[in-house]
Amino acid sequence: MKTEFGRFGGQFVPPHVIIALNELEAAFNEAIKDETFIEEFKYYLRNYVGRPSPLYFAENLTKKLGGAKIYLKREDLNHTGAHKINNTIGQILLAKRMGKKKIIAETGAGQHGVATATTAAMFGMECEIFQGAIDMQRQRLNVYRMEMLGAKVTSVEQGTKTLADAVDYAINEWVSRIDDTFYLLGSVVGPHPYPTIVRYFQKIIGEEAKRQIIEQEQQLPDYLIACVGGGSNAIGLFADFINDETVKIIGVEAAGKGLNTKDHAATLTLGKEAIIHGMNTKAVVEEDGSISPVYSISAGLDYPGVGPEHAFLQDVKRATYESVTDKEAVEAFLELSQVEGIIPAIESSHAIAYVMKFAPTLSKDKVIIINLSGRGDKDVELVKSYLEK
Repeated sequence: MKTEFGRFGGQFVPPHVIIALNELEAAFNEAIKDETFIEEFKYYLRNYVGRPSPLYFAENLTKKLGGAKIYLKREDLNHTGAHKINNTIGQILLAKRMGKKKIIAETGAGQHGVATATTAAMFGMECEIFQGAIDMQRQRLNVYRMEMLGAKVTSVEQGTKTLADAVDYAINEWVSRIDDTFYLLGSVVGPHPYPTIVRYFQKIIGEEAKRQIIEQEQQLPDYLIACVGGGSNAIGLFADFINDETVKIIGVEAAGKGLNTKDHAATLTLGKEAIIHGMNTKAVVEEDGSISPVYSISAGLDYPGVGPEHAFLQDVKRATYESVTDKEAVEAFLELSQVEGIIPAIESSHAIAYVMKFAPTLSKDKVIIINLSGRGDKDVELVKSYLEK
């Protein structure tokens, strides 16, 4: 079993898919040793995505909470409005290198779908995005954006009609189109080598943040905090700090309507070891061991599993994982908007909500970095509807 994360990860897929995954792994390992490939990746990050993204001292929020200094890693300022494009640029360059002409992807909140459609348009590739029917309703703006960028958006009507089902559908489609199609997976999930590939293309977040915080504070941060669904924005921030033992790492999951209900997506808080989407990880499961339907106001955190590296980091006690309810996330969405003039994605609002409770318990010399993984334009209608109810 191929894995880089202890007993977590692996390739729990049919034999012919393993052949395709091994081909992908070989191409990836070759690409990241090729200076031309790396330079092209860096060129697009700099000149197309707009990197480096700023590390912003949230002075107003810090003063209001009265505890630790709070910094925001501004992934919301990337082209397309989230961290997702770091990964889609890297993977589409890999697809091009492998001679693939068609791109498929899954999406929940639509940010990965938009980033995939954007990069496919730029590189002139055919693109199809699979999105759960419920997520299409709550993220209509992003559906329109994907279509305007030239992608075909296919509604997934099975199961809970959310992110987990979109992943299932995309994997099944890829299996039937493997010869000419590249599956551009959006998070650090799925069978090996996908979690490793996505991690590689997202670690730029933490690499930049480390340089920036040393420049601004002359020290490493005390805490890194990021929301976790599949977990790519979090691993992107955490990766470069994992060996820095003084830095504490906290992931924040969706508690939905409460951990005492079935309406949550708190995988690492309440889940068990299980196999989902071709990987051994932790997942929310029923008593019979089947994968549970999960819930969050956030389409991007509404996922019953988690990236295998997060399961591993929890297992070895390198990271801890907390959870935040819909109500707390909406309050944080409004708070950051009104205190700092920054409207965050509802996903990122989970991390902000946790910091709003946590920062006041710390002394003023402590330093927190939150990964502000996306902007909240897509969520304005959703939050408005929630508040009206």
